[in-house]
Amino acid sequence: MNSPTQPYKNRVLASLPEAEIKRLIPHLSPVVLEQEKTLLDGEAKHGYFLEQGIASVVVTLADGDTVEVGVIGCDGVVGLPILFGTDGAPGRTFIQIAGSGFSINAGTLKNEFERPSELRRYLQKYMHAFMVQSAQTAACNRKHNIEERLARWLLTCRDRLESDDLHLTHDFLGQMLGAPRSTVTLAAGLLQRAGLINYSRGVVTVHDRVGLENVACECYRTVRNEYQRLSLL
Repeated sequence: MNSPTQPYKNRVLASLPEAEIKRLIPHLSPVVLEQEKTLLDGEAKHGYFLEQGIASVVVTLADGDTVEVGVIGCDGVVGLPILFGTDGAPGRTFIQIAGSGFSINAGTLKNEFERPSELRRYLQKYMHAFMVQSAQTAACNRKHNIEERLARWLLTCRDRLESDDLHLTHDFLGQMLGAPRSTVTLAAGLLQRAGLINYSRGVVTVHDRVGLENVACECYRTVRNEYQRLSLL
């Protein structure tokens, strides 16, 4: 397990002063996070600080279709219902890109959050930023075309992974964007032919970030700028 002298990759944990991280260490359990692992589905018993990987917050409709409403990586914490004191929420949060991190008991996380502390200050900023992300995602899904949305989504994941290589299938991309696989394949092909990405054997590689930003809709910049304003990215 990380010690206070070893920097954490999770930006929440990395932001904490030594006294606070020392208090948290006994409650942080290292976890390997495999793709499709459910972290939150209804009742929230644990929170998760991701060090690597990406978690998706999705809403499942009556017909079985799923739409992503938020992305969480090393920038924040999985388990916002714990912080709000609601103990759970509709929808499901699961691992979209495999990684690792730390789990913490829900009661412990809530108690630590209620202390006047840097943890509380940072998480309050993160809660605000995540709500901005979810609201902008809703607007994006309603108004923007699939190519713009795909570019936004790839950049959003890349920022939180801090890597140009994203392990994703077209089926998975379709689920996250609420679009048929064939539509996502067409959009990915356009981005690939433009030299912005490469897609091969389940790995999307970002080749031209600036070019991808130019294709992405305004929603990417709106959310990124808010996270940067709050020193979360």
